[in-house]
Amino acid sequence: MALSESAVEELLDAIAVGDGTDLVRELARWALQQLIEAEATEAFGAGRYERTGGRVAHRSGHRLKVLSTMAGDLRLGIPKPRKGSFFPEILELRRRIGQVMYAVVMEAYVHGVSTRAVNDLVAAAGVDTGISKSEVPRICAGLDERVDAFRNRTLGHVRFPYVYLDATYVNVRDDALGQVVSRAVVVATGITANGDREVLGVEVGDSEDETFWTKFLRSLKKRGLGEVRLVISDAHEGLKAAIRKCFQGASWQRCRVHYAHNLLAKVPKAHQQMVAAAFRSIFALTDPDDLHNRYDEVADLFDTNGFTKAAESMRTARTDVLAFAVFPPAHWRKIWSNNPLERLNKEIKRRTNVVGIFPNDAAVTRLVGAVLADQHDDWAIARRYLSEGSMAQLDQLRDTHPVTPELEA
Repeated sequence: MALSESAVEELLDAIAVGDGTDLVRELARWALQQLIEAEATEAFGAGRYERTGGRVAHRSGHRLKVLSTMAGDLRLGIPKPRKGSFFPEILELRRRIGQVMYAVVMEAYVHGVSTRAVNDLVAAAGVDTGISKSEVPRICAGLDERVDAFRNRTLGHVRFPYVYLDATYVNVRDDALGQVVSRAVVVATGITANGDREVLGVEVGDSEDETFWTKFLRSLKKRGLGEVRLVISDAHEGLKAAIRKCFQGASWQRCRVHYAHNLLAKVPKAHQQMVAAAFRSIFALTDPDDLHNRYDEVADLFDTNGFTKAAESMRTARTDVLAFAVFPPAHWRKIWSNNPLERLNKEIKRRTNVVGIFPNDAAVTRLVGAVLADQHDDWAIARRYLSEGSMAQLDQLRDTHPVTPELEA
């Protein structure tokens, strides 16, 4: 593009100015302004003050447009036609912040940086006008395409013998009710036949009832989730019923950590430390027969010491709490509780607590989905969660291993 005499003079003035002027910012503003003027000349059919028979519009001054970039705020003039409208293609319509700055804001948002901190970050990068609280979620709407692709990807590429399920809760503003409500965020993760970990899915709903969990689990199966051998979760009734419907033939492992909390609630506080130690002693064993025998001994011990409710609870939950014992011992510590998913939920809460109250379910899905997608990517390059050799032992197990009665059809 050849420069006009006036443009050359403007450029020389920008270079000559030294006091209090950011040269990089001024040169960036000048370059963009020249491109805008060239695009306007082509659109209007004539340049400024040019007389030509090909003119299709007349100029009527300029309107100010502030574009925030990594070079700082650029104050640009957008030529106005007397009739109609004009906006240069080089500037995306209604976008105030440049593409690079958009990426910075998105990354900060996903990593749990508060809106105020994002504003300070943008200001530190030279954007004097900052960024409003409402603009951050609008900018981050660009995450939707990435999150949707992640949530809807196929799961049929590999077997998932182990599946973990859990839920956490966030606050969402319900415009229909005119109040803030608690919404369930359910998450599924799995261990592949190769020993790798993957995030399988996430969904937002009213509560952890059977209908919601069933819909979520069926969506996972529709995407290709199959050959599940063990499902690990807490004992929420709605979740148990959904697992029974969707994973017939799989065993159910009741999270031993959640169960331990329930067990301690059945004994006096003064004896809880002793009960907890006796219960933990069961899981120090590595032989399945010894482990089952010790479980029964502990239940009898509680009965002898007058903790009849605790003993009765242990006998009732025996099959569910010890479901892991038919799988390779090398896997036991990773599959006898929901702790791996609990740690992921804590990270989700750390990010969502920064937001506080979400405007809608879509905003929850956007943030949580982006967090989970990042975690999924980290797991993809990390070492295997379970060794490939130990995973091969699953195929060597007899097909006669017991199925949890509650999960039978």
